[in-house]
Amino acid sequence: MEQFKTYALMIGLTLLFIWFGGMIAGKTGMILAFLAAGGMNFYAYYYSDKQVLEHYHAIPVDRYHATGLYEIVEKLTQRAGLPMPALYIIPEEQPNAFATGRDYEHAAVAVTEGLLNLMSHEEIEAVIAHELSHVKHYDMLIGTVAATIAGAIAMLAQFGMFFGGDDRDRPNLFVSLALMFIMPLVATVIQMSVSRNREFMADEGAARMTGHPEWLQSALQKLDNYAHQMPLPEADPQTAHMFIINPFTGKDFSMQELFSTHPSTQARIERLEALKY
Repeated sequence: MEQFKTYALMIGLTLLFIWFGGMIAGKTGMILAFLAAGGMNFYAYYYSDKQVLEHYHAIPVDRYHATGLYEIVEKLTQRAGLPMPALYIIPEEQPNAFATGRDYEHAAVAVTEGLLNLMSHEEIEAVIAHELSHVKHYDMLIGTVAATIAGAIAMLAQFGMFFGGDDRDRPNLFVSLALMFIMPLVATVIQMSVSRNREFMADEGAARMTGHPEWLQSALQKLDNYAHQMPLPEADPQTAHMFIINPFTGKDFSMQELFSTHPSTQARIERLEALKY
C-alpha cells in the first residue's frame, strides 16, 4: 500500500509538470516536459541516494566499525520487519540524520558524528527509529521526487519565455506569465506539505517502534537546540527535507515557517505527548 501511494504521488507530480509545460508552450512544451520528467524520475529513482551520500561525504560502516550503532539499527529493523539498511557516518559536528534509497533492499541510514557523540543511547535509538519509519513508508523516494519535480517546475518557469511553438492551445501571454510565477510557488508548497506530513508520520512510527515517545521528544529538543548552535556546512536547500531536523534551523531565512520542510519542533513534541495516553 505504501509503495502504491509513493508511485501515485510520483505520477501526480509528473503530470503536474507535463501540464505546466503544455500551458506555457503547448504541445511542444508537453513533449519536452514529458521527456524531462521521465529522465529526472529515472535519475531520482536509481541514483539520488548515491548523490546525496557523496555530497555529505558519508562513510560506510559495518558491525565492526560502529558496533553500538549497528546493534541499535539491527534491533529496530527486526522489530519493524525491515531488512538491514546500509549504514553511514557523516563527519560533521551537528547532530542529525537522514534515510535515503529507493526501496527496502536499497535503503541507507546516515548519521552524523555529532549525533553519536552528543546524544544518549535512548535518543539515538529514537532517531534511528524515526529514520527507519521513513524507510518503511518509502518517504525517502517521495521526498526526492517531490523536490526534483518542484525544482524542475521552477527551472521550466525561468526558461518559459524561450519555448516557441505555434500551438493553438497555448494560452495567451498574460496567462503564461501568471503561470510562470504561480506554478513554482504551488510546486514548492506541495513539496513542503508532503515533507511536513511525512515528518509527523515518522515521529509517530518511531514512538510506536521504540515504545517510548519521550525518547524522541528529548532527542528532537536537543537536535533543535544544537542546530541553532552548530552549522552543517555541506547542507543545501535541495536536501534539507531529508534530515530529521532542518539543518538550516539556526539561520535566519525570510518566510521560514511557510516554506520550511519540517513542522516546528514544538508541534512535533506536542503530537508525541498525545501518544503517551
